[in-house]
Amino acid sequence: MARPKPLSELIERSLGPVFAAQGFASTDILASWGEIVGERLARACQPEKLDWARRRRGASPSERPEPGTLTVRVDGAFALELQHLVPLVIERINRHYGWACVGRIRLRQDRVAHRAARAAPAPPLDPLRRGEVARAVSGVSEAPLRDALDRLGLAVLGAER
Repeated sequence: MARPKPLSELIERSLGPVFAAQGFASTDILASWGEIVGERLARACQPEKLDWARRRRGASPSERPEPGTLTVRVDGAFALELQHLVPLVIERINRHYGWACVGRIRLRQDRVAHRAARAAPAPPLDPLRRGEVARAVSGVSEAPLRDALDRLGLAVLGAER
């Protein structure tokens, strides 16, 4: 029997080639962007592409590559502020990875996709109220209609709370 795999392994395997085409070695910088630069900056910008300098001939494989250029998409109104914070962002990225992987940041003004905040789960419904909904729809003979009315009743009671 196969062991359960962490979702991170599956994401890396399926999205890894896509990110590699953009110069990212892994999805880590995208997933950790908020932790690297802070939530305030993460809301206004996001990494888009990492361009690496070409290796010179005769360089040993163990030699670290030259620092790359990270292209960051930034909301237009925030671009000037981020331009002043670029040295700080480079320092945070390099500190996160433990080596000087980014030497320069190129800003590209564009809309930044904002992640919607997750709503807190609703508290469980009182069993008595749940029973009232079940009794109210029990007279409906068609199962799909009964199920839909049941969901509607639960949603209405949930909205009242």
